[in-house]
Amino acid sequence: MGQLYSQVPVSGVGVYLLSENRLLRQLLARLLLKKAGICIVGVSGNPKLAIDEFTASRCEILLTDCLTSPLHPELVPGILERHPSLKVVLFGMDEDPDSFLKAVSLGVSGYVLKDCSASDIVAAVRTVAQGGAVCPPSLCLCLMQRFAQQERVRSVAVEIESPSKPSLTHRQIQLVSLVAKGLTNKEIAANLNLSEFTVKNHMRRILKLVDAQDRYEAVSAVRESGVLSV
Repeated sequence: MGQLYSQVPVSGVGVYLLSENRLLRQLLARLLLKKAGICIVGVSGNPKLAIDEFTASRCEILLTDCLTSPLHPELVPGILERHPSLKVVLFGMDEDPDSFLKAVSLGVSGYVLKDCSASDIVAAVRTVAQGGAVCPPSLCLCLMQRFAQQERVRSVAVEIESPSKPSLTHRQIQLVSLVAKGLTNKEIAANLNLSEFTVKNHMRRILKLVDAQDRYEAVSAVRESGVLSV
C-alpha cells in the first residue's frame, strides 16, 4: 500500500518517494521529512499504485530507484507521458553509460549512483527543485560524446538530403545567365565588357565546377541548384 502524507504540500517542494525496498523507503522518508524545503507528499513500494496516486498527491518530484519494473517495464516513460511537468530523480543507479543515456532520453532530471550518500540524494532533490539537473561527473563525458555523435550524423544527413550548391562567383553567374538566354561567347564578351578569351576561360571553370559536359548542361545544373532563377 502507498501512503499519502498530504494532498497539498504545506511548504517546500512536494516529493513522492517510490522504492520497492521497504527498509530503504522508510529510512529515506524519515530523512526527507526532517529536511527544510522538502515536503514528502506520498510514499509507495508499488509502481502501479504510485502511478495512480500521483495526481492526488500533486507532487512536483518523483524520487525513485525504479527506472523500470518487471511488471511495469515502461514505468518512467508512462509516468512522464501522463505527467509531463513532473521531474524525476533516480537514485541507486548503476554507473553504466547505457542505463544513464536511456534515463536521459526518457527525460529524467537527476541520476544519482548507488554509492551516493543520503546527503547526495537530498542535494539532488533540491537541485532539481530549483530547475537544475544532476549528472554524475563520471558519466558527463559519455553524454557529450553521444551528443557530438548525433550532431555528426545529423550533419551528414543534411548534406545527403541537400547537396551543396555550386560555388560560382558573381561574374560566373552573370555569364551563365547570358548563356541561358542563348548568347554566344562573342556576344557575352561584348555584354560584360570582357575579351572572348576571358569568357572561354570562365566557361571552362564553370563546366568543371558543376561537372558538366557542355554549356547547356552547365546552365541546367546551375538552374537546378537554385543559384540561377531564369
